[in-house]
Amino acid sequence: MNNDNLIKKVAQSPAIALEKTISTSQQVTQKIVDNGPIKTAKNFWNGLGPGVVTGASDDDPAGIATYSQTGAQYGFQLLWLSAFTFPLMAVIQEMCARIGMVTGRGLASNIRNHFPKWLIYITALLLLLANSFNIGANLGAMARVTQLLRPELNFAVMVVIFTVLTLLLQIFLPYQKYAQYLKYLALVLLTYIITAFIIKDFDWGLVLRSAVTPSFNFTREQIFLICAILGTTISPYLFFWQTSQEIEEKILEGQTTIKLREDAVDNKQIGKMRTDVWSGMFFSNLVMFFIIAVCAVTLYSAGITNIETAADAAAALKPLAGENAALLFALGIVGTGMLAIPVLAGSASYAVSEVFGWKEGLYLHLKNAYAFYGVIMIAMLVGLGMNFVGIPPIKALIYSAVLNGLIAPIILIPIVLISSNKKIMGERANHPFTAIIGWITVILMVLAGVATIVSFFI
Repeated sequence: MNNDNLIKKVAQSPAIALEKTISTSQQVTQKIVDNGPIKTAKNFWNGLGPGVVTGASDDDPAGIATYSQTGAQYGFQLLWLSAFTFPLMAVIQEMCARIGMVTGRGLASNIRNHFPKWLIYITALLLLLANSFNIGANLGAMARVTQLLRPELNFAVMVVIFTVLTLLLQIFLPYQKYAQYLKYLALVLLTYIITAFIIKDFDWGLVLRSAVTPSFNFTREQIFLICAILGTTISPYLFFWQTSQEIEEKILEGQTTIKLREDAVDNKQIGKMRTDVWSGMFFSNLVMFFIIAVCAVTLYSAGITNIETAADAAAALKPLAGENAALLFALGIVGTGMLAIPVLAGSASYAVSEVFGWKEGLYLHLKNAYAFYGVIMIAMLVGLGMNFVGIPPIKALIYSAVLNGLIAPIILIPIVLISSNKKIMGERANHPFTAIIGWITVILMVLAGVATIVSFFI
């Protein structure tokens, strides 16, 4: 048995075991999904594409924690990053979407086809490790905010429950279906916007000036946090997810071969994709802007400059919700966590599956893609285990954002090169200005990563 087959056997084993033990439950679950209000919700959200889903999942618990800490620790000083990162992340996500649409292949497949094999092996491994860590941080945060409402609940039990729940949803329900409901919970994040408008001491003049005036200190803490902000906005898992979801949409429309997907691309579809991606990224950064601003007014002004617990972060919503601030914050964390965890696990599995040429796709049933779902299960189990090594959940969220910031440049370089290559992309290759923005993003991410590493040794 060669190494590839051995790896595939290992990846398949948990999914095969699950298939054999709960096949009856799968049938029951499918009947429930195929009837009732899910169909109604599908019609309502039908216009939302991969870009909007990606933007919503970008404001995951790691993002919320990072933005909250930014506002609490530095007030309005780093607010400009919300506007600054918007075009950068939108351009990169558009590149990823365009790569998927034009080539008909996922991002990992394209890297494998056009670069040395060692690069895609390293990329897939780093992505799997980073995403597993991020999954663990999100699961831990979801358990902690649940304890805000019910302190008597056991942390370990809640982490296990959220792990099992999100895993079963990924396996037995098409992501697009249950994401339509979870987006309602994600909309709780809009409470930060409402809170900003009801705070009497909210200085809009200062806020707007801070949003367009770059300012930063070269301290270790601030460099670390800037890397976290870049990592949680321009995140590697979103690159793979965006590309793969563009392909899945085409497959569900009947374009089941690479040739069909390549031939179907036209200016109208590219335009629709661009609107979808930029709208999703705008929503993501709008939420980022108001989380930082509200935390600056409510926490920084009150002297709460270090967020250590979920209760500290939830306090930012007290001007709006009063004693119900914890409830709103918990709903936002749980909703965004359940929205983002499938993206994290799925993007890692897409990458690994494309590296080894396995069947992949969340539209596939478990029995048709054992290896694909096996990688998802492995990532989830690693994330679950991370919650028992003693890292505080809120800190873990920020650490996961920094980890994303450190590995992002490794993946960004082939993305910009592929999307700029006319031999691969034809007339859909990057416009020179778009390529420049892409390389600026790469340089900034490299500088932030190097500065973060160096800051720990000086």
